[in-house]
Amino acid sequence: MKFSQIFFFVLLIANFSCSAQKASTNQLINQSTKIISAAERIDVYLPLLKGKAVAVFANQTSMVGNIHLVDTLLKRGVNIKKIFAPEHGFRGTADAGENITTYTDKQSGVQVVSLYGSRQKPSTDDLKDVDVILFDIQDVGARFYTYISSLQKIMEAAFENHKPMMILDRPNPNGFYVDGPVLDMKFKSFVGMQPIPIVYGMTIAEYAFMIAGEKWLSEEANKTYSFYLHAENSADTPFHFQVIHCKNYTHKSRYALPVKPSPNLPNMQSVYLYPSICFFEGTAISLGRGTDKPFQQFGNPLLPNNLYSFAPQSTEGAKNPPLLNQLCYGYDLSKIDALKEIDNRIQLKWVIEAYKLFPDKSKFFLTTNYFNTLAGNAVLMQQIKDGKSEEEIRKSWEQGLNDFKKIRKKYLMYDDFE
Repeated sequence: MKFSQIFFFVLLIANFSCSAQKASTNQLINQSTKIISAAERIDVYLPLLKGKAVAVFANQTSMVGNIHLVDTLLKRGVNIKKIFAPEHGFRGTADAGENITTYTDKQSGVQVVSLYGSRQKPSTDDLKDVDVILFDIQDVGARFYTYISSLQKIMEAAFENHKPMMILDRPNPNGFYVDGPVLDMKFKSFVGMQPIPIVYGMTIAEYAFMIAGEKWLSEEANKTYSFYLHAENSADTPFHFQVIHCKNYTHKSRYALPVKPSPNLPNMQSVYLYPSICFFEGTAISLGRGTDKPFQQFGNPLLPNNLYSFAPQSTEGAKNPPLLNQLCYGYDLSKIDALKEIDNRIQLKWVIEAYKLFPDKSKFFLTTNYFNTLAGNAVLMQQIKDGKSEEEIRKSWEQGLNDFKKIRKKYLMYDDFE
């Protein structure tokens, strides 16, 4: 073999070795910085479920890698007695607000009990054959997103019936800021059950600790939680409330959801815009349900016809969307830099602009006053009608936000953005 060939061969081996070492190093770096949801930490929580009859609160976001949590647990011999499902159902295909009945899931063979609509809370009968409740849902961090309301109802049922509950925590994609008006409890509903701002900057487990710690649950649930929290040798008591943490997550993180959390939040653009434009659900304006860009565009047939246009159609997850088959004029937000545009704040400019352009102001807000339900007060609607600027409106939130932030700080499990 010639010297040049030997040199090339040695060089090739050296390059391969360096590349392999670099790849190995990168892999270690990725493993040490990659955000890992609690559901992926199977070795931590699986031993605690073995030999137990388990009820799982889950939907299509409850994934362990590419496999659903329910399938993951069934394959490992966990006895899943039933599945509790939130708004949009267990597989996440139902319309917003759609009523779903109890049924058997074809893929897993497990009974699914809907906890949305007229029945929001497991009954004593639902839990009589259950040893532990496992909660795993991907939240988006907005007060009017109903998964945190379902969480409260599940917690109350668990505490009242002395059933152990475990939460598998997941990162909050909007967990890097806190903003919006704090809910006035006169406007309490399933899209706002507690005195928190629209964006509350907590993971679902942190939120759970807060509503329990602040005694915002039912009277009986508060008593039970308080008793066992302060009981001696609590590990031996018949009730446990346990959280499995995420790894490598902080409130400075920008976490991209691997699965869409509901039919009309299909991507991160919609997730980032959602807290700012969901107000339109209480107005005559379409948010693009029934299009390929829901929560990324808005419009109405009565807005100026020289604007961007779209027409909602009947689709899965939006069978009868607002303004069905009507040509709407408005704005396309799908191409903007959403993170830069929101700038860690609720943005009111879009709803203010739409109100200014709407020809008949008396018909802009729905007569149901659902806008007030979403806002959590009757003040914001009036401020918009009065022509207040965004900064003037924002000033009215300050005291409530400052008070909430003090409460929030007590329950954070991950490093904060401040």
